[in-house]
Amino acid sequence: MTTDTSKLRQLGEHSPLPASPDEAELERVENPHADSDYCTRFTCPEFTSLCPVTGQPDFAHLVIDYVPGKWLIESKSLKLYLASFRNHGAFHEDCTVAIGKRLAELLEPKFIRIGGYWYPRGGMPIDVFWQRGTCPDNVWLPAQDVAPYRGRG
Repeated sequence: MTTDTSKLRQLGEHSPLPASPDEAELERVENPHADSDYCTRFTCPEFTSLCPVTGQPDFAHLVIDYVPGKWLIESKSLKLYLASFRNHGAFHEDCTVAIGKRLAELLEPKFIRIGGYWYPRGGMPIDVFWQRGTCPDNVWLPAQDVAPYRGRG
């Protein structure tokens, strides 16, 4: 089975950074192995957004795991979507959960989870976890293995 990419608007084209997550266009492609259960992982170790109160940058390490159904996320559109948060003011919980929900709505996966491992703000790291669905028993779901923040410990 081949995936028709002719309807993708960003792949292979110059695509400017979207001004906000709401303006970002996430694209999907057909899963050529929809008859098999497997896990796909995206890691974004340099995610940034803005504190909605101070306007200062916040940094996180995001790990997104999903078991696709009919659809896969097109990775360039995902990169542009995640980068669009650089000028977006929102709390850690809002950013992490909003990303998970938007991907779940678009992809309709069998299972999806996102771990947002945020660096300290005000001396306190905030980690946010969200998931939808149950991972099928026959799928290897690796641990996210992002070390908790230890400071100087």
